[in-house]
Amino acid sequence: MGRFRKEPDPRFWRLNRSLAFDAWLAPYDIDQSKAHARGLCEIGVLTADELSRVEDGLDRVRARMAEHGFEFEAADEDIHMAIERLLGEEIGPLAGKLHTGRSRNDQVATDVAMVVQAHSLRAIELCGAAMERLLAQAEAHKDWTMPGYTHLQRAQPVYLGHHLLAYFWMLARDVLRFQFALDSASVMPLGSGALAGVNWEIDRDSVAADLGFAHVSHNSIDGSSNRDFVLDYLNAASTCAMHLSRLGSELVIWSSSEFGFCELDESFSSGSSIMPQ
Repeated sequence: MGRFRKEPDPRFWRLNRSLAFDAWLAPYDIDQSKAHARGLCEIGVLTADELSRVEDGLDRVRARMAEHGFEFEAADEDIHMAIERLLGEEIGPLAGKLHTGRSRNDQVATDVAMVVQAHSLRAIELCGAAMERLLAQAEAHKDWTMPGYTHLQRAQPVYLGHHLLAYFWMLARDVLRFQFALDSASVMPLGSGALAGVNWEIDRDSVAADLGFAHVSHNSIDGSSNRDFVLDYLNAASTCAMHLSRLGSELVIWSSSEFGFCELDESFSSGSSIMPQ
């Protein structure tokens, strides 16, 4: 029975509805739900046939959500409820069994951890590609002299290769920061329940391995509430953005100075020094 005799004010629904923010968690929530279903099957909550129906249903939900013009319903409070509703439309009451052994608290914590892992891995990949490019350019121009700048004023002459390697090492530190965020997010909270754990003996290590987590959380209260890894990622991303901004600013300074890119390109093509005469 509900705690209220009347329907909440529409403004309350708009305030409480998080779908506009968490809809992008959908692919991660579906992947998590499939792994959770396999964990439920291992302990007999789902039969092999039911597991197959749940997995097929979730695949159809993923396809429906990817269709052009797809819209959620007004009653969908968040992405987890929306997916459960859509799954119910696909496989009927069996969809309700999927929520056995988990809460929306540990469910969303797991989704967000999966997001941080995916984005950290992508950031590491992109930093690595940029570092390779910088290293190649530094090697190609290791003895090309240029003016070094300090406080926006030309200072000591340096080599272009040496200057480019400064950004190589900045990105190297960024990789370490993204790796730390990845490691922080590699602890699976699923199984923490709302805050006090769950009463089902699901093999958390098996589900964690299925989802690509390295570890499982040791404390249910910490597991369902932890978002430290989000801050770790945001710190790494903001620092990396600062480094890239520095590089972009230097390109602007170089291209807007009296020694512009036209002359720079000519110097590069002729193999001469890029120190202004």
